[in-house]
Amino acid sequence: MADDGRAPSQPLLDLTAGQIRRAADGWHAVLRIGAVDHRIWSQDPPVLGASYAAELPFDGDFGARAYAARRLWRAMNGRVPGPAFHTLSKQRRERLSAAIRALDAHSAGGSYRVIAEALFGKRRIPDRTWKTHDLRNRTIRLVQGGLALMRGGYRKLLRPGRKDE
Repeated sequence: MADDGRAPSQPLLDLTAGQIRRAADGWHAVLRIGAVDHRIWSQDPPVLGASYAAELPFDGDFGARAYAARRLWRAMNGRVPGPAFHTLSKQRRERLSAAIRALDAHSAGGSYRVIAEALFGKRRIPDRTWKTHDLRNRTIRLVQGGLALMRGGYRKLLRPGRKDE
């Protein structure tokens, strides 16, 4: 405890040491502390030697914001920040990759059969039962998933699944 009864102050956050840019909504800084990039936003321009506080609205993203603030606090104090809030599983990354590849092929005019051959291999695609084959349905779903990502669904990748969505 400090002499005035308060906890000792934390090391100052030097926003001027990071990559800073001005935007319509305020100031954005990327601070690299250790091996982790921390993204900071402020309404006002950064001031050398100023003290900063985290403001966390009680909204649907509160959990993610609080977790990020704690990671920043830990990094500022020389501690290991800990893992990122969420990561995509290997299966999810592979499905997203396939959906984007399927979208690219579809956008270039490829048929579902051609897309399936590129994704799964020509040997796995049957000649006679293609119209009812599982890989055809899977290819269609991948294209639809890619289209959904293109139309803004990619934003959901930036936050973990929430119960209210």
